[in-house]
Amino acid sequence: MSLDGRTALVTGGGGPLGRAFALALSAAGARVLLTGRNRASLTEAAERVAEGGGEARTAVCDVSDPVSVRSLTAELADEDVSLLVNNAGVAGPVRPLVDVEPEEWDEVFAVNVRGVYLMCRAFLPPMLAAGRGDVVNVASVSGKRPLLHRTPYTASKTALLGLTRTLAGEVGPRGVTVNSLSPGPVRGPRMDRNFRLTAELTGCTVEEAEHDFASRAALGRLVEEDEVARALVAMLAMPGLCGADIDLSAGMIAPA
Repeated sequence: MSLDGRTALVTGGGGPLGRAFALALSAAGARVLLTGRNRASLTEAAERVAEGGGEARTAVCDVSDPVSVRSLTAELADEDVSLLVNNAGVAGPVRPLVDVEPEEWDEVFAVNVRGVYLMCRAFLPPMLAAGRGDVVNVASVSGKRPLLHRTPYTASKTALLGLTRTLAGEVGPRGVTVNSLSPGPVRGPRMDRNFRLTAELTGCTVEEAEHDFASRAALGRLVEEDEVARALVAMLAMPGLCGADIDLSAGMIAPA
């Protein structure tokens, strides 16, 4: 798959998965723009792209803040963004819903849903004017099956699936595709945190929490970051894909 001549904007670009997306998109030939809230992590990700012979530009932005998104739009006005990867997201609390504070619920939806809305609202108009473009929203298998003690997160990812399908119907006729990619549990710092919190909540060990979670997958394992990144590039090689959700969860199913 060649993305030569394309410019891709990746939110949450300083995180592990954002960095993996940046490396895969760059390897496919795209110019990469990375945005997120942490300048140091963005710089590190851009350096990794440069080490691989690619090119990456960074810009700090809080996708949940309309003012910050407007500033990002102005800062990148000279860029022809034809590929938007909405990857920014927060995991939220790990506890029963009745113990979740309203502020915690709002923070999860502000980033995971409102952030996608604001970024699409800002960067779709030029794509629509050009009659071409791709939007990929990073959802989660947790938006399609139960995940106990993670209600804010799962609810936000379910909302993102609905946003994807409806937006695809709006902009598909004008040449822009919108799809979602739903990873299962991806090995990395976020899942390590979740396993630790689950262990504290249930009284099991961290190792037992990870084993219990991974055993729900048909392949009996977590998904690797580079697998998710390769799936993103593969989706872009399917021009007929629109309004679809790609499940990359190692066969994760709901617990019995």
